[in-house]
Formats: sequence, C-alpha cells, structure tokens
Amino acid sequence: MQTQELSSNLRALRLSGILDSLEARNRQAVDGQLAYTEFLAMLLQDEVARRDQRKFDTLLRQAHFRNHKTLEDFAFDRLPNLNRSLVHDLATGRYLQEQAPVLIVGPCGTGKSHIAQALGHCAIRQGVDVLFITQGDLVGSLHAARATGGFDRRFRQLAKVTLLIIDDFGLKPMRPPHDEDFHDLIAER
Repeated sequence: MQTQELSSNLRALRLSGILDSLEARNRQAVDGQLAYTEFLAMLLQDEVARRDQRKFDTLLRQAHFRNHKTLEDFAFDRLPNLNRSLVHDLATGRYLQEQAPVLIVGPCGTGKSHIAQALGHCAIRQGVDVLFITQGDLVGSLHAARATGGFDRRFRQLAKVTLLIIDDFGLKPMRPPHDEDFHDLIAER
C-alpha cells in the first residue's frame, strides 16, 4: 500500500522517474546506512540527471542534424591550417551570448558541415535549442508555409530558435521571393 501511495504521489509531483531508481537507491541507503537526506539527495540527483538527458535528447532530435558529428570526431590533423583554438573557442558558445554570427567557409570536402554540426552539438550540451537546415530546405519551408497560410508561424519559429545553422549557403542562387524571405529572416534574427 505504501509503495502505491508513494508512486501516486511521485506521479502527481511529476517525479515518476524516481521510481526507476528507487529500489536500487533504497538498497544502497540501507546497506550504506545513509542518512535520510543523503538518500533523498541521491534520488533527486538521479531525477535531475534523467531530466537533463531527456532535454538533451529532445534538443538533439529537434536540431535535425544530418548525422551525429562532434568535435571529438573531427580529424583536425587533416586540416593543419585550421585554427583549432578558434574552433574550440566557438565550442564554448560565447558567440551565442554575444549574438555574433559565425560564417564557416572553405572548399568542398573540408569539413564545414561537420564543424557546424559539431558546434551545434556543443550548443545543445549547453541547453541551447538548435536547428540545422540547408539553405534550400530553409527557403523551401518558408515557400511551402506561404502557400499553406502558415508563413508567419514558420517565420517566427525560425526567427526564435537560438542557434540557426544554415548549411550549404550560397550553393544555389536565390530568386524572389526566396531571397527576400531569407533577408527578412536574417534581419529579424
């Protein structure tokens, strides 16, 4: 009866994740003769870790990365002229607080998309919402939204996301009204 009541109360408080580790933590507390506050602290740490992981997973899914690219996976030795310290400075996310745009340029096949996705991954680790999208998909989504009457909503979504990573920028020319929509979005951001 007591377990059902505890379970019900944890659900009411939106702490049902604690149920996953309750039995193991209870055994640990009994075996280690922990104080009640130590036991409670462990349960709450588990819940915070679970929520952080869930938030990270959600942000990662919403980012729409093409594949899982991190700085740890990047082969810096392939590009000896790449300024590693600048890339690692960008990984801190300072440019986000400064609201400074970042433009990654270079020849094809040099890892620009990898670095962009890796910086996005670093931002997600810091709790920032990210959207990774190609220029073509970006203007295409705005065009489709305009056709279905959802332009203002889509525009606000794109303007609101904290870190908007636009991949393959400038590969294809933009024509009206795509160029105007793109300009308006950048100006709004």
